[in-house]
Parts: sequence; structure tokens; C-alpha cells
Amino acid sequence: MNEIDEPTEEYEVTNSSPARKDGADLAREAMARARASARERGAFRTSPRAARVTRETKRRESQPFQGGRDPLAMSDAVDTLMRRMGWTEQLEVSGVTGRWREVVGDQIADHCEPLGFDEGILTVKASSTAWATQLTIMSGQIRHRINEEFGRDIVREIKVAGPTTRSWTKGPRTVKGRGPRDTYG
Repeated sequence: MNEIDEPTEEYEVTNSSPARKDGADLAREAMARARASARERGAFRTSPRAARVTRETKRRESQPFQGGRDPLAMSDAVDTLMRRMGWTEQLEVSGVTGRWREVVGDQIADHCEPLGFDEGILTVKASSTAWATQLTIMSGQIRHRINEEFGRDIVREIKVAGPTTRSWTKGPRTVKGRGPRDTYG
């Protein structure tokens, strides 16, 4: 046999059309992704019987005045809940946006307002296009001042939106060019 007739690991002959997955395969893949995500968080699967045995063992071994039996302060319980649910960053950002005027100063706060925060990007709306340009230039200083307020780098980028004007685009995709010219007939 020569080299051309032998299949190699690099080049495999496959059918030209990709295999279509049915709903059950898609559901299995989604379940596998969810289980992998749970494993990363430290969760693990147990049978109902094993869970019941564990619960009963804990109940039998529990004694009064041991660690973990005393009631927690409400603030500790809320802090634990916020950490577990991943809400701490959003609450910190909400605290800074609530004190926006104190954090950025009166002059900047008079001409802009925070719109939202998503995955490290703070979106700010300016009162005019001139202020939008000025805020874009000052975004590094504003970001530094906000991150000083947090004590760590939460805001990675500041997006500045200009004043709202009428837009004829519907959705995130647009076509470059002149577009329709007979809008007002």
C-alpha cells in the first residue's frame, strides 16, 4: 500500500453533511453542561437514600451549644446569601451609582447619569454630544475614581452614550450606506 491509500489520523473521510442532533441529544448535552457547572461550584450528586442517611446522622450527632447551632445575626445571613448568589458586585455598583454625585463630582453629575452596569462595563448617558465627547476623553479618570471607591477594579470600561435621538434602526444589526431615502415621501 502507498501513503495515499492509508487513512491517517489527521485526515478522516466523513460524510459531507453534518449529523443533525435531535431534541434528546441536545437535552443530554445541556444536562452535561449543567452538571459540569455544578461540579465547578462544588456541588455533587447523591442518591435520595444517601442524603436521608446523612441528614439523620447529622440530626443524631447534633448536640446543643455546639458550633453552628447558635442563630446568626441578620447581617451575616444576608452577607452569606449575597456571596452565594453572586450579588455583591451588583450591590457595590448600585451603591456607587446611588452616590453618583459624590463619586464623580457636581459638574460631571450635572451632565451625565449612569444607565447600567454589565460585566465590568458601566454605561453612562451624557446630556449633549459635547459632554459625550468630554466624558469619553475623561473616562479613564472617572473609571479610576469609581474603582478607588470600590477598593478594587470592578469597572473595566465606561461606555458613553450621547443624548437620545430618533433612530430608525430596529435591532442590533444595521446595513452601512444611505438606506432608504423616501422616509418622509
